[in-house]
Formats: sequence, structure tokens, C-alpha cells
Amino acid sequence: MTIDLNQRQSGVLLHITSLPGPHGIGDFGPEAYHFVDWLQGAGQGLWQWLPSTPIGPGDSPYQGVSAFAGSPWMVALEPLVEKGWLAAPVLPAEGFDARQVDYGRVLPWREQQLRAAAAGFFAQALPAEREAYEAWCASQPHWLPDYALFMAIRSPRNGQPWWEWPRDLAAREPKALATAREQYAEEVAFWQFVQWCFDVQCAALKTYANARGVRIMGDLPIFVAHDSADCWSRPDLYELDENFQTTVVAGVPPDAMSAAGQRWGNPLYRWDKMAHEHFRWWSARVQRALTSADVFRIDHFRGFAAYYEIPADSPDATRGQWKTGPGKALFDAIAKSLGELPIVAEDLGFITPDVHELRDALNYPGMKILQFGFGGDGSHEFLPHNWPRAAVAYTGTHDNDTVRGWWNQAGPRERAFAGSYLACGEHDIHWAMIRACANSVANIAVYPLQDVLGLGSEHRMNIPGILGGNWGWRFTWDMVGAEPGRVLGLIAATSGRAPIAGAHLPG
Repeated sequence: MTIDLNQRQSGVLLHITSLPGPHGIGDFGPEAYHFVDWLQGAGQGLWQWLPSTPIGPGDSPYQGVSAFAGSPWMVALEPLVEKGWLAAPVLPAEGFDARQVDYGRVLPWREQQLRAAAAGFFAQALPAEREAYEAWCASQPHWLPDYALFMAIRSPRNGQPWWEWPRDLAAREPKALATAREQYAEEVAFWQFVQWCFDVQCAALKTYANARGVRIMGDLPIFVAHDSADCWSRPDLYELDENFQTTVVAGVPPDAMSAAGQRWGNPLYRWDKMAHEHFRWWSARVQRALTSADVFRIDHFRGFAAYYEIPADSPDATRGQWKTGPGKALFDAIAKSLGELPIVAEDLGFITPDVHELRDALNYPGMKILQFGFGGDGSHEFLPHNWPRAAVAYTGTHDNDTVRGWWNQAGPRERAFAGSYLACGEHDIHWAMIRACANSVANIAVYPLQDVLGLGSEHRMNIPGILGGNWGWRFTWDMVGAEPGRVLGLIAATSGRAPIAGAHLPG
């Protein structure tokens, strides 16, 4: 579904994994459709997700084993039961936590269910179902065979990183790959089946949402993980040595928030090599992202103007240097291949004029975070009266505290400034921030569901720099009730982001 980023609209940020449901983690099942209905009823035209690719260390969706694959844990089990491939799942005796994902317990159980479903499919699928599966596999030659083989080799090795595999496999010697494809044929088929299920279910949900006027906003991390199918399949595209080890890694330098900076550890791209290939890898990646989303936020956009290069042997980000990124040439090449790109630029953090110049040259909207606006004076760029129309306004993002949590943690001056600017107090700060974003000139406004519900810090999604304990938050419908959707609908209507008729205004 096409999307006009200049059209006035609003939406809610909620990752798929945060949805309710009986199977330990949110997925593409019935609750996702219920949430679309709720969004429609609340006058919202956007549903923003975090990356839907597989998770990595610390359960992070920004460190996955593939930039192309979908997360296996988002595959809903109900459709597999309906097809007759899976018996009705039996939950563990103690069940699963409805408000927090316990990844250590949930993921092994979910994988067991997916393996049972795959066995059922390959044993009894109807000819038309098998043909659909095989046709889909044939349509994904640029990433699926390598990803499925990567996972098949990795699974019996308990996640051993690929550079520690036997040298012939790590180096992708043709004979070794051919032997592995034969040896692990059943396991390869399992991982392909899971990805087919992901695509079928994701497409069905997107179609349902689009038919109800709700568009999906995805999230594209700029970097890939070192231990990934992407790095293994094309090591020449990354700054690796002869032993496939990183020589330099990604991160950001020290700042007021972190004296040591942030050492992310992702391998850096060989932009010269990618440019020589006309950025085909990136075109394929963006094309893949647009199969599951109508628009996507591109993470760490500043890295395309200039990125911070840290020596791999540095334990933190205090040593490093800025290097020139690919710039406009990258996005021109992708647009030449795919057409106009529906991209939102995540232009936060240490931003220099070249980042804004690149964003504006590409005509991409940037991001404005209202929580950031109260640390200075009335000239602060994150205050609504200073926002441009070409922006996506947020009360906060997945990396921020909730609005209620922010208020409770803010210093007296910030709190007084926000209270005066927004004419609010502790009890209504979340609605005041939502209303300020909605009433601003920014074309798009997005609010985390936690802020719509007025929840505190214990409900935040992520604390940057902390490994473990993140990405697990879930909501239940009893936390929602009727009032938040009603109020959100009124705000959307009166701010010109939804039809007045849908807001049930008096008279």
C-alpha cells in the first residue's frame, strides 16, 4: 500500500512481540488483528514495529543473524493448527508470563512447536500447499539458501560463531557447501518452512491492516551482526581479516550521556566494494524490507553521511575516528532500482550539518522526540513550535523511558518547564505530550503504546547499553480498557489526523 509521508497522520509504536497471546510472546496471530481493529477505532493510520528480523544477543532485534529473514518467534501457531500441520499446543504446566517475554523458556518451546509443524507439513501438505511453498522458496534465491544453510550448520553447534566452524565451511569452499547442503537437507528445509510461514502470515496481517487504513512502519537497522548469514555469505563486503575477524567495528563516540561512548561491535561495510557493485546488496535488502512494511525507519541514518570507526581491539569507543559514508549515491542507486523510497531518517544523536544536508537532499522526514525538548530554553529543536512539517514526532521511542517514567526521573527545572509548556502535571503528562505531538505541524506523530496507556518506567522496552532484561515488555487487554482508544481517537480527529466523523464528537 502506498503511503504519502506528507499526509497528516498518526500511529502507535508497538513491537509484534509485545502483543498479548497464550504462547509466551506476541506474534502474527489473532491478537495482531485485534490490535489493528483497535488502531482503526482509535483513528490511527500507522502501526510502527521494531525490526522484524531474527533477534540476537541480549534478545535484541538490532543484532540478528540475518538482515533478510523474519523472526521465527513471530510465526503464529494458530494458523499451523488450522492447517492440520500442528496439534493444539500444550503449554508448560506453569504457563507463560502474560506481561513479560521469558526468552529462555519461550524460545525453546516455540521452536519445538515449529519443528512439529514442519514435520506435519512435509508429511501431509496438500499438493497446492507444497507447490506454494516451493514457489516461494524459488522466489527468494538471493538470501534464503544461504540463510537456511547457515542456520542448519549453526543449530547442532549450539550457536558457535561461523568463523569457528571448520575452515572449509567458514570459507565457503564449494565442495564443503555441497556436502553440507546434502548432510543438512532436512534442517535446511525446516528453516525454509519457517521463513515461508513468516512471509505468508506477515503478508496476511499487512493486507488486513491496509484494508482498514492502517499502514505498517518497519525498522531497518543500518548494520548487521558479525555472526550472521549476511557476513558469512559475503565476507568481502565487510572489514574482516583473513581469519574473518573484524578489524574495525561500529559505535558512537563519548558524549554527555556516556563517557566511554558506545562500542556496538558490528562489522563495518566496505563501502567501496558495495559501490563497485552499484549497491545491489542494499537494493535487495530494502526490497525485502518493503515486503513486510509500507514505510520504514532507517536506524542510525547519520552513519550514511559519516560513521564512527572503532579499532576492533578497543574495549570501548574512546578510540575511534569519523569516516565518510556512502552518502546520496547509495540511496540514488536503491531508488534507481526500486523507485521512490518511503523512508523515515532516524537522525538522532550526534548530528552534524552533513547529516541534515543528506536527509534534506533525499527529501526524507527526520525524527523529533518531545522528551528531549525540555533541557534548554524555547529555542530547543525538539520543542513542537520549532518542528518542521517534514518530521515524525514522537513522545519517546523504544530507547526512551515512558513519558510517566521520564516525568518522575526529570529534574525540577525540566519538570517545571514541561508542566508550564504543556499545561499539565504528573497525572496527565502522557496525554499532554501526545496532544502536543498531534497538534504540531509535523506530518506524522507516533506514540508508544506505553504512553497511550500512561504507564511507568517498569514498562519501558529498552535501556540502551544494558545487556539483558530488555525487549520483553508485553501488554494485556485488561491494561487498555475503553478510554485510551476513545481519547486517542478524539485527539487524532481534532488535530486533523483522522476524520472527525470517526471520533464520535457531540452534536
